[in-house]
Amino acid sequence: MGVRPDEISAVLKRELEGYRTQLELVNVGTVLQVGDGIARCYGLAGAMANELIEFPSTPDGVEVYGIAFNLEEDNVGCVLMGPDQHISEGDEVKTTGRIANTKVGDALLGRVVSPLAEPLDGKGPVVSGQYLPLEGQAPGVIERQPVSEPMHTGLKAIDAMFPIGRGQRELIIGDRQTGKTAIAVDAIINQRATGVKCIYVAIGQKLSTVRRIAATLEQHDALAHTTIVAACASDPAAVQYIAPYAGCAMGEYYRNRGEHVLVVYDDLSKHAAAYRQVSLLLRRPPGREAFPGDIFNLHSRLLERAAKLSADLGSGSLTALPVVETQEGDFSAYIPTNVISITDGQIYLEPDLFYAGIRPAINVGLSVSRVGSAAQTKAMKRVQKQLKLDLASYREYEAFAQFASDLDDTTRRILQRGSRMVELLKQRQYAPMNPTDQELVIFAGQQGFLDELELREVAQFESDLIAFCRERYPDLIARLDKTQTLGDEDEAQLLDAVRDFKERRAS
Repeated sequence: MGVRPDEISAVLKRELEGYRTQLELVNVGTVLQVGDGIARCYGLAGAMANELIEFPSTPDGVEVYGIAFNLEEDNVGCVLMGPDQHISEGDEVKTTGRIANTKVGDALLGRVVSPLAEPLDGKGPVVSGQYLPLEGQAPGVIERQPVSEPMHTGLKAIDAMFPIGRGQRELIIGDRQTGKTAIAVDAIINQRATGVKCIYVAIGQKLSTVRRIAATLEQHDALAHTTIVAACASDPAAVQYIAPYAGCAMGEYYRNRGEHVLVVYDDLSKHAAAYRQVSLLLRRPPGREAFPGDIFNLHSRLLERAAKLSADLGSGSLTALPVVETQEGDFSAYIPTNVISITDGQIYLEPDLFYAGIRPAINVGLSVSRVGSAAQTKAMKRVQKQLKLDLASYREYEAFAQFASDLDDTTRRILQRGSRMVELLKQRQYAPMNPTDQELVIFAGQQGFLDELELREVAQFESDLIAFCRERYPDLIARLDKTQTLGDEDEAQLLDAVRDFKERRAS
């Protein structure tokens, strides 16, 4: 068979036409020093701040990345996102051209993932082609709108006295083992039917604790709308440092689509400690309590990303519930006061109340919501008008009554009403209540229907009253469920309903 020159030339022409030269520049350097999760690299002159740096893979093929943290004159300080045992001096490293980012999207719902969205729950890979940078820009003043829409937690004490609105930043603060995580988990469970997506960021916790929280959420049908971002105590400090930013980025994906999201950072005390470790290893100058000078900026740039966006941007919201642990009730320590000054209020959990069986153990005097009744339904606003003041007065009179042998009638009535209201505001864990049921029982307490009860009867009275009103007065309850307002006529009907229940119960 003869060779046809025209056919060969046609093939060559076609190949030459399709040829394109593509120059790919890779910034390559070498490792100068490595240890304690930190690597110093030489030759990465073009590295950007927070850029992902590619290190040699582990023997079993797992890719290891670092984040360019310190851009110094003669080297780049990187924090490693994986093990450093197999990395040694002289190894080759490369810039990736990518700022540190994480996967986002609906594929992460119902999953337990690392800050870089690697699966930790054994349910297979997270398939999502969408990414957002860890360090997002907080919305400006013009891009926001005031917080006015309630974010119900399902906890009577919080929704009545310290309401949280969509787009708010409400701090949960207290000593260890006082119920901080329980409040956050209850708030997540309460979003089951609201369409609010939830991100729970576990920083520096035991893996067993994270698994227990995941099991609890799954048991209460709340894992399907939740993503758990886990940076456990066994993970490098760098992973714990980026965890809340990754969780915030995952939440911003929904906020930017016009949806509502709740992000829990549990807890920022461990986050600050991880950042301190990384900073000291990178030889950054230490300040108070050995924290670096930008420790305030660390949390402010995270929490400022919580916002209710304007109508032009879709009216989406990101609500933040940061958690901070105090030591021996030291409310005025460095990290607690930093975060208190950034947030829109705090819920302070007191150990003495917790051990006395008052749960949630909220200290009424030291807790506050700076958004206030703007984030409350009209019905709740009306029924709880004096509740916080009454409880604060009760605490003062209770302390005074310990030293008084004879009490006048007014003091006795205040103590009697206050003790019943404290009992009424107790709530079992993982049992959030809907707003109408909360309003009903608080209304009954504020109107004095519980004053003559024994303390042990209050819980039963509460459950019986809700069941009675939903059975005998369904139109009234349905109207309150729908409108969440309480006019004069509705209040009169509600008063008749509670009075009817009290009479039937007495007979």
